[in-house]
Amino acid sequence: MVIAMLLAHLMGDYVLQWDALAQWKSRELRGVIVHSAILAAVTAAFALPINPNWWGGILIISLSHFTIDALQFYIRPTFSPLLRFILDQLAHFFFIILALTLTGYLAWGNLWGGLVDSARATPLLTALLGYAFITMPAWVLLKFVVYALVKGQPPNFPAGPNKFVGITERVIITSLVLSGLALLVPLVTLPRLIVEWPRVIQAGGDTIYLTELISSVALAVGVGVGLSAL
Repeated sequence: MVIAMLLAHLMGDYVLQWDALAQWKSRELRGVIVHSAILAAVTAAFALPINPNWWGGILIISLSHFTIDALQFYIRPTFSPLLRFILDQLAHFFFIILALTLTGYLAWGNLWGGLVDSARATPLLTALLGYAFITMPAWVLLKFVVYALVKGQPPNFPAGPNKFVGITERVIITSLVLSGLALLVPLVTLPRLIVEWPRVIQAGGDTIYLTELISSVALAVGVGVGLSAL
């Protein structure tokens, strides 16, 4: 259940939150309702095959998710977008862990050990969690971190087709690391770097581009190494 709920969050909050929905959610409460309904449906779809009676946990996760996202219309924080993003995700994960601890799937005194044990007990779900993370969640995370560190400003959303190019690269890189072919990783990134570099320099975005590229590769390698170690 532990890994399934983490995977459900990544799927509902990122993979199934397309650009138009994300923009709608930031403008209107109805967008938050639709997004939260999708999150609730995904959470139920992952939880009920494991425990058909886990409706209490589903309600905690779904209602807390709606409340956290809806607060943006009533509370306007003055801190940086990166910090706001981090706090938003920490709040969501807190309620996921709360639901899991209240129903006996985790213990407050041994959260990390419980997470590791769950990851090792469900290798297929753990692999799916890793691959889900390096798709949309990694794209959003990298955008927030890189723009905050390099430019000190919010990222540009949406990012166009390059988003899917980066996602594909990370999936290939993680797969190479898992297969023991990490030495081939440069062959995945060099072609795009060679093709796009003149345009990047002309547009004046070389620092952002390089930082995103290096961070993306490092993240994909790290996920591959982590999955290999389980």
